Amino acid sequence: MSQGVEWALHCCTVLAGLPPERTLPSARLAEYHDVPPAYLAKHLQALSQAGIVESVPGPRGGYRLARAADAVTVLDVVLAVDGADAAFVCTEIRQRGPAACADPSAYPKPCGIARVMWAAEDAWRQSLREHTIADLLGTALREAPATQMVNGAAWLGEVMR
Repeated sequence: MSQGVEWALHCCTVLAGLPPERTLPSARLAEYHDVPPAYLAKHLQALSQAGIVESVPGPRGGYRLARAADAVTVLDVVLAVDGADAAFVCTEIRQRGPAACADPSAYPKPCGIARVMWAAEDAWRQSLREHTIADLLGTALREAPATQMVNGAAWLGEVMR
């Protein structure tokens, strides 16, 4: 998973805490998380294309969630940022090298390694489907240090549009 997934999940969690009519510019989201603005903008664009966030133009513009936080899963964000390609790609290396069988029909099933990896990916994706941005926001609100909550709320009050 790319670093952009972490950034995107944090941004969606912050946006989930905004009043519905309010936005945050991408530069401010980058500032809040101390990440490079241009790189974050690329991930926000991917989230926008996936319908997770929306970009509001104009002087009061910025980003906000495009749908309710409880309707956006962690998997939605991962797929938007990193794509839907499988994490594990079996290249059938067991069919190469000096021990390989000349007849490919000797391998009627995918190898055990591929089956284990695919099952793990299915479980991982199912787990990510079960958690929403609303869940992440709830956890952050419960577990963040009080000072961080006060500082974050004050900062957001100054910069949200």
